[in-house]
Amino acid sequence: MVPRISIIGAGLGGLTLARVLHVAGVRATVYEGEASPSVRTQGGQLDLHEHTGQRALDIAGLTEQYRGIIHRGGGARRVYDTRGNVLVEVPDDGSMTRPEALRGDIRRILLESLPDDAVQWGRKLLSANPIDGAGRHELVFSDGSRTLTDVLIGADGAWSAVRPLLSKEQPVYAGLSYIDTYIFNADREHPEVVETVGDGALYCVMPGKALLAHREVGNVVHTYVILRRPVDWFDQIDFTEPITARSRIAAEFDGWSPRLTALILQGDGSPVLRKIHQLPDRHRWNRTPGVTLLGDAAHLTVPGGDGANLAMLDGAELGEALATHLQQPEVALKKYEEIAFPRNEAAAIAAHQTMETIFGTGAPEGVIKLFKEVLARQRT
Repeated sequence: MVPRISIIGAGLGGLTLARVLHVAGVRATVYEGEASPSVRTQGGQLDLHEHTGQRALDIAGLTEQYRGIIHRGGGARRVYDTRGNVLVEVPDDGSMTRPEALRGDIRRILLESLPDDAVQWGRKLLSANPIDGAGRHELVFSDGSRTLTDVLIGADGAWSAVRPLLSKEQPVYAGLSYIDTYIFNADREHPEVVETVGDGALYCVMPGKALLAHREVGNVVHTYVILRRPVDWFDQIDFTEPITARSRIAAEFDGWSPRLTALILQGDGSPVLRKIHQLPDRHRWNRTPGVTLLGDAAHLTVPGGDGANLAMLDGAELGEALATHLQQPEVALKKYEEIAFPRNEAAAIAAHQTMETIFGTGAPEGVIKLFKEVLARQRT
């Protein structure tokens, strides 16, 4: 008997898992709480790492497709001081080791590679209840429907509804938040901003605060405003009032060059607040029949460039293991976790080290040193 496989969450990790299983001829159903793939934007650009995200998409048989959505030239980097002077400039070397692509485009090629009925939209998981000791669970959804599954994978992000089956850990605030601002039609409306950012990314960092901006496809400049503040500090800002919110955020960068604060003040629409949460770096669980986690549901940590890449690799490797051991899913889940646990622990620790290098008490020296080393390698 072929086991019924249920994937909770239609993010990059869950869809990669579904795709790898589909290529192997294994049926899986993805349940997603959102009503459609277009309900919300999928975040900004992602640098697809050669040994994680790219490898996952290669395993999924989507090499040609992801190379078709790469933002050519998007790997360029500029580091500014707060007066608006360029300290380091690194061109895109075209090496394809970390090419940039929009998260929404990556999700689109994954969705297009699956059967039309592979993803069940508007099916938000409320609970998963064990019905025997062999790994079967009854899934209860917000629309009142129920179904049985033999293998359950939680790919449902930071606030996973599947995680409580395996772990008592819940995400905690990491001490910093990101505020996303967007400038649309940037070439025509704000050429001075385009000139400041360049073809790739801009960095201006100081202890506890930073501006990171990306030139994205579609003539968009996307800025991440990063602030180390208590979680309730942001409650003072009314994000439903865009002009007031942008002014309040820009006030935290008083004295910085107008070329830089324009990334905040010239934004279109309302700034979007994202409070950053994390799980313990060494988050593990005991092998529990029929259930596992991947991506942020398993190893949520601070932004460091690896989260989505690792989620896709989790999905690809879990898909390979399940396809190989289809009649013995416990063997597959055990094999997957034995590989994923140490890898994702190391990545979480490295992400914290990266954040300290870039935004810690020594900023901006850490990021200057980092990109000077990159530039030196390009020249050798």
